[in-house]
Amino acid sequence: MLSSERCHRRLLFGQTVAFVVVTVFVVGNLCAWQENVRPKLYVSLADEEYLRFQGNESMIDYFKLVLRDATSNSLLVGARNIVYNLSIYDLSEQTRLVWYSSEDDIKMCVMKGKDEDLCQNYIRVLALPTPGTLLGCGTNAFRPMCRMYGINGNSYSIESEKPGQAVCPYDPAHNSTAVFVDNELYSGTVADFSGLDPIIYREPLQTEQYDSLSLNAPNFVGSFTQGDFVYFFFRETAVEFINCGKAVVSRVARVCKWDKGGPHRYKNRWTTYLKSRLNCSMPGDFPFYFDEIQSTSSLVEGRYGNGNSKLIYSVFSTSTNAIAGSAICAFSLQDIADTFEGNFKEQSGLNSNWLPVNPSKVPDPRPGSCHNDSRTLPDLTLNFKKTHSLMDENVPTFFGSPILTRVSTVYRFTAIAVDPQIKTPGGKTYDVIFVGTDHGKIIKTVNAESADSNKKVTSVVIEEIDALPTSEPVRSLEIVRTMQYDTPKDGSYDDGKLIIVTDTTVIAIKLHRCSSEKITSCSECVALQDPYCAWDKIAGKCRSHGAPRWSEENYFYQSVATGDHAACPSGKMPKDGNAEKQGYRGDIDYDPQRPSKDQPGNDMISIMQDKSGYDDKGPQITPDLINAQYTVETLVMAVLAGAIFALLVGFITGYFCGRRCHKDEDDNLPYPDTEYEYFEQRQNVNRIQTEPKLLPQVEEVTYAEPVLLPQPSSQNKMQHSPKNTLRKPMGHHHGVNSETLFQFQPDGYSARDNYRGRDNFGTLRSHQVYL
Repeated sequence: MLSSERCHRRLLFGQTVAFVVVTVFVVGNLCAWQENVRPKLYVSLADEEYLRFQGNESMIDYFKLVLRDATSNSLLVGARNIVYNLSIYDLSEQTRLVWYSSEDDIKMCVMKGKDEDLCQNYIRVLALPTPGTLLGCGTNAFRPMCRMYGINGNSYSIESEKPGQAVCPYDPAHNSTAVFVDNELYSGTVADFSGLDPIIYREPLQTEQYDSLSLNAPNFVGSFTQGDFVYFFFRETAVEFINCGKAVVSRVARVCKWDKGGPHRYKNRWTTYLKSRLNCSMPGDFPFYFDEIQSTSSLVEGRYGNGNSKLIYSVFSTSTNAIAGSAICAFSLQDIADTFEGNFKEQSGLNSNWLPVNPSKVPDPRPGSCHNDSRTLPDLTLNFKKTHSLMDENVPTFFGSPILTRVSTVYRFTAIAVDPQIKTPGGKTYDVIFVGTDHGKIIKTVNAESADSNKKVTSVVIEEIDALPTSEPVRSLEIVRTMQYDTPKDGSYDDGKLIIVTDTTVIAIKLHRCSSEKITSCSECVALQDPYCAWDKIAGKCRSHGAPRWSEENYFYQSVATGDHAACPSGKMPKDGNAEKQGYRGDIDYDPQRPSKDQPGNDMISIMQDKSGYDDKGPQITPDLINAQYTVETLVMAVLAGAIFALLVGFITGYFCGRRCHKDEDDNLPYPDTEYEYFEQRQNVNRIQTEPKLLPQVEEVTYAEPVLLPQPSSQNKMQHSPKNTLRKPMGHHHGVNSETLFQFQPDGYSARDNYRGRDNFGTLRSHQVYL
């Protein structure tokens, strides 16, 4: 009976394995069905094609912060113990500001249990309050400090110093943000050594301390100012979902620049602080959310469709323990403002759901609005704001859906920069988006519909660039332009650079690759759908933005929306024997999207640079040889094949498990001294059965306190001696010592009881002899 149950369990296990196999198979095909947008260009840059600043080669600098100093055409880069001043033209070091923590601060930091590498001064806040002055704040061995420097040519002098608590983080790993507005520094960071006191701060105002309704373990990623408000972007644990489990969401918060605090107990508290959720999701009946914001661009103002809007672009990702996905979403400043003018959200009871507040319950003046003097606000408004800082409505994605999504186990998006309103021949403008990943890649993309509509998205991935020699995360991106064009090298003009910041290096690359001599036809140039590029019909080559007469459509051919132009001859690009160079370092599971036949710009180009055989002719171009199509029939066949395969695996597994169970049935019977065999034998008294072969067993003996008894009589000795039941003696000895036996008296039994032989289960028990 037990063996049969064991067989059934093994059979069920085999069926479960088969089910898991078919599930993985089908899900794998479904995942392949929802594919990524394939890049037009695969670019691997040679050493000659980028500028690089290494910094301190003996240790890691942990570059993170970049500030443009327009007065001197230089870049200020915050690092470990140093602020580097780099030339915007070639990234050469012009000067450096050295700021080390004191020995006492380092010793105290180490005594508090921190690693000595962390007990350094990591510069995390840089601002230029006025021309000729620099404000810098550093972690200073977990004791934040801020200094004001005077700039005298290539030298810096300390003018003042003060504590940087609530302005700069203690831990260099903490995400923080700061923006200098109207001679005031607004910051989002943590205000204590443990990092458990998040704060949005402008001296002397701050958010409520240790209040999860205001801030709940936030990670700040960006901030900017517009109009009367300062905006902060961060991700935090959602307090409104706490009854349903822990969840992280993205937020935008704002405070009024004219906020002076409130009366009485609200003297040092924001009276205008409100926050709302950012909705970056794939639309549908059951939206898929990208909940964790990673970075934001600066505010972009441009024309989209038939109207002008101010947008903020952001990159989002899923949580680290979820399906690896990333997305780019844009949000309108007007949509953000409308959300803050909408309904508030509240939880009426501890176990209640979060629901919108009835507008009739909102006090007047309205909480969160700018007032001439916030110190005169009534307590009713301030008390309501304290418990109702969360808005009910989410901020929608501007174009109706993410501009670009990526599902990849190789990398996630980490940083973003936007070159706004690049004008193409014909007058249409497009925002060119650059995204950095945690695998060291740069993705350049554009929404091909943005010039004609603000409700549609057509994702075009122009380039995916392998810009870094190692696969390290991109921490920051910045687009910089000089006051003059660089010297033209091949008939095209480069009017800007993309600055890439990682922990160990700062790199500058060109914004485009339009000028490659390998792009020889009009159709190839237009198919890029790159706003920087257009075909010059006079020169007969692909030229870049900034060339003479660029805006004249009669001289330059381009179509970002479709990738085709009527003046360009149609035809496929010539094939090249270097197609095997396509691919990525470490991208083992990369599965790009195959464009459909009716999708514009179907002709893809792959530019790969062979660094081992680099020549001056530029990168090589190869056609896209992968142009497979996935149809509904393919999906159905994949599911059917998976189901048949699972049935076969289940049948074979069950068959062999059954054979194994029957084979082992006779070799796995219970021990003869078990209760099971006793009852089995009682039910089969009249059946003669061969005793099964058992493994050697150790007899079970119940031990008790030994009792020394006198020598029994000869008759009793022969009748009750244990020798007759256990074994024969080795020899016959008639001495006193040989006849004296140790007997064992079990506990709990009277001495008057008769001895026992074997018990009901065949277990040998000790015999007792009494005189």
